[in-house]
Formats: sequence, C-alpha cells, structure tokens
Amino acid sequence: MLDMQETIAEKKSSYYNGLAERAKCDKEAFGELYDYFFPRVYNFIFAKVKNAEQADDIISITFEKVFVRLRDYDSGKGAFSTWIFRIAINEMNNAFRLQKRLNEAGWEEFFEPADERKTPEQQVLADEGDIHLLLALEKLNERERRVVSLKYFTGISNKEIAEMEEMTANNVGVVLHRALDKLKAILEGSGYTL
Repeated sequence: MLDMQETIAEKKSSYYNGLAERAKCDKEAFGELYDYFFPRVYNFIFAKVKNAEQADDIISITFEKVFVRLRDYDSGKGAFSTWIFRIAINEMNNAFRLQKRLNEAGWEEFFEPADERKTPEQQVLADEGDIHLLLALEKLNERERRVVSLKYFTGISNKEIAEMEEMTANNVGVVLHRALDKLKAILEGSGYTL
C-alpha cells in the first residue's frame, strides 16, 4: 500500500515538474501550478506564522519570486514542490529576521468563521480541539513541527519532504510516526485524542 502511495506521489510530482517546465513559456501552465500549489503553500505558511496578514504578505512574495525565477527551475535537480516550498521557507525566514520576533496572532484570527452546519456547542468543541492541537504542536521540537506541518498542512509526499529537509523518505516516516505518538500522548494528557 505504501509503495502504491509513493508511486502515485511520484507520478504527481513528475506531472508538476513537467508542468513547471512548460510554465516557463505557457501562462495556462503557470495558472495550473498556481491553482494547485497556492492553497498548499499558504496553509504551510499560515500554520507557521499564525497571522493572516503576514501569511498573505509572504505568499505574495513567494509567488512573485516563483513567477520571476521560474526560468531558473531545473526539474533535473529536484521536484518543483521542493523548489517552491524552499522559496516559501526562505521568505518566512526573511520575515522573521525583519520582525526580530514572531507576532502571535489571537486565537480567533486563526480559526475560520463558524460553520453554519454546526450548532454553537459543536463549533466551540471543534475550536477547542483545534486550540489543543496547536498547543500540542508547539510542544514538538522544530524538526518534528516542520515535518508534521509539511505533511498535513500541504499534503506533499514523504519523498518531497525528504528532499526539502535533506533526510531520507524512511526517516521522514519515522519522524512523523514519533511526532504523532508524542501529539497523541500530549492530547490524551489534556483529555483530547487525535
């Protein structure tokens, strides 16, 4: 099953690598890349900065650089997803250096408006669970937080994470497994489960 998932991920990665090569001279190909990667990169950035305005600024700069530097992308050197997430990480680091410290957003800014299909009680419980999960994530070490964020906020494969983090795909799996075990223990200690 894992081999099948990795094969699908490799095909998807190969498709987007080729699409990135075409996007160097094809606006429609760039549009497709943008549509696919924008929400994934934005979710990754937002999960790290926890501030919508700052995430908007960083994503704008990231995609501006992707557009301007796309001609420099070489699919022979690595996956497009790795390339674009490295740009995003560099832009986050630049923003953090300029700020000197991370401005924590109020919890209410992190959550989406109430789901009309949920009762107020259900929404409060869902928001409370999100808060506990975010607090639990903060208790992981930086490497574990990065790997978990890349995997679950962006949906990229272990192989792509491995390229970005300069690890093996198997090591990514081990880090994820251990991090999820830690999260589960932290949450169970506070009365919540994954």
